[in-house]
Amino acid sequence: MSFDIPAAVIGAGINGLGVARSLYRARIPTWILDGDPGRPEMHTRTARSHRLAGLHGSALVEGLLALARTIFEGRRPVLLLTQEESVKTVSDCRDQLLPHYRFTLPPAEVVNLLLRKQGFQGAAEHLGAPIPPLVHVCTVQDLPSLRRLNFPVVVKPNARNAEYASLFKKAYRVERVEDAQILITQILRVMPDVVVQEWTEGPDSNIFFCLQYLSARGNVVASFTGRKLRSWPPQTGGTASCVPAPEMSEELSRVSESFFRDSGVVGMAGMEYKRNARTGKFMMVEPTIGRTDYQEEIASLNGVNLPAAAYCSELDLPVQNALSSTRVAAWRVAADDARSAAAQGQKAHAGFENAATVVDALWRWSDPLPWLYASMQRLRRSLQGRVARLKGPVRATWSKR
Repeated sequence: MSFDIPAAVIGAGINGLGVARSLYRARIPTWILDGDPGRPEMHTRTARSHRLAGLHGSALVEGLLALARTIFEGRRPVLLLTQEESVKTVSDCRDQLLPHYRFTLPPAEVVNLLLRKQGFQGAAEHLGAPIPPLVHVCTVQDLPSLRRLNFPVVVKPNARNAEYASLFKKAYRVERVEDAQILITQILRVMPDVVVQEWTEGPDSNIFFCLQYLSARGNVVASFTGRKLRSWPPQTGGTASCVPAPEMSEELSRVSESFFRDSGVVGMAGMEYKRNARTGKFMMVEPTIGRTDYQEEIASLNGVNLPAAAYCSELDLPVQNALSSTRVAAWRVAADDARSAAAQGQKAHAGFENAATVVDALWRWSDPLPWLYASMQRLRRSLQGRVARLKGPVRATWSKR
């Protein structure tokens, strides 16, 4: 099947690169759009690249409208988002963008609700979904409510916040209520919007995810279930490596579909779960709404091409069924996975025993430039650091005249 309508992937990085490679595998013409033309992933041979002024807010909207009048004139591309901030912008400005781009998002009120951890918590509790108890903290006066929770807990921002991200980790595991109060007091100086949730015991390999695409009518077009092997940093970070989890596909697909259907989610979606090491029960961790997941390519590598399914659904084209294969492909971000394994005292290849192949998120023989550009950037940073250390501290000098 040949395609004429392009796909536009908003945001490069590992996520956007995986989406572009998935679309290329389906022979879909693709553009990858980002605010930084120097990003290594912008040099993939699987997509044409274009610089945007920004990936959220008015800069994104104005950039997309300008492209609709020029490069994409009369073509109305399929829009695929990779970042939460982009989802919020496109949702808020959908009336401006829908005449020029094809995309499916939940209603604005659903997007606004589920992009906030407290909103997701309330929706999950209302629907009777399995989720650990949570406390929302906005001021120091809320801190005594932490004693309602069983420790340890995980502390994280209620929503994405640039200032928080520049000063704090993505999330913190905290063992004692006193330590949680100290940490949250520091965070509240930056953002008065923190959530504290009971920790679900278990290693990173107990974290599962279900990635789905739902049509505008709420039908599941494609679904894939996987399992993390390691995160970086361990326990609280993003995916460093993962594998398919077909043994959990029926259960987690059913639970995910039920939650998405009952809460009004359509379009690209995903749900992360953690299996409690003591009880064996799955607990919901967080959803992905309106965008692709960081590890989205693991599905395509194992025969479930979700970006291509989204593209075909938007164009009312038949979606190819998942390819059945006994050759299991694992996926990893090599540097993060190596650090995570070392930090946990694990062998580098632990967890990959049943994988026929381990695919690197950056390196491909068929598409080497992203890895080469990333390597050159690392080398440049390393040399700059060495030069700075050799120069040592700069001392002021004074001369008499």
